[in-house]
Amino acid sequence: MRSITQIYRAFRRWQSDGCFDAIFEASVFRLHCDDRLDTRIIHGDGTTSAAKKGGDNLGFSGHKKVKGCKVLALCDRNCNVIAPFVSAPGNRNESPLLREALPRLTRIVHAVGLELRGSVVSLDGVYGCRRNRKAIFNRGMVPNINPNERKRKNPRRGRKPLFNPAIFAVKRRTRPMLGFKTFRCARILLAGIEIMHMIAKGQMKCARGTHPSATD
Repeated sequence: MRSITQIYRAFRRWQSDGCFDAIFEASVFRLHCDDRLDTRIIHGDGTTSAAKKGGDNLGFSGHKKVKGCKVLALCDRNCNVIAPFVSAPGNRNESPLLREALPRLTRIVHAVGLELRGSVVSLDGVYGCRRNRKAIFNRGMVPNINPNERKRKNPRRGRKPLFNPAIFAVKRRTRPMLGFKTFRCARILLAGIEIMHMIAKGQMKCARGTHPSATD
């Protein structure tokens, strides 16, 4: 029976050799081969995970009132994670994490053979800064970030940033929920919400060539 130290050393060796990155890249490539990826809209959001028993890369989040780390995930329209997670201490701001996640997304996309030019990146208002928008535009994508007024008394000067509330509706619908509990439950619920939006916009086509309505 191996000790905890031996298991930890093996884990760190696999991590340094890029084994986990290769496994993740192969999983995204499999989804691409099975035609299960829809990258027209990319949803991104961060969350704070509590670490009650300690660990590495931790910090106290004043907003959540817990000690843990922050994780940023990017997924496609079918709720498939298509970029490795970016983690940071819980006391860090989420906005700079996006600029760390975009190069990882670009690397996976090029390795798999996907094309993200023209894709819409839907994000929360915390990521609404000039540097994040520029990083998204430079990769040929379009940012769809919920405007964050930051308690301004006067409207912000300059050109109004692009924002489509219909794309951001998924975040607004899932926010009141207490939690998905499991990845399977999250995938089913988010996919169902996306399907209803596609039906409402007439983007879904049946095998007979007809467009179903929400009542069908």
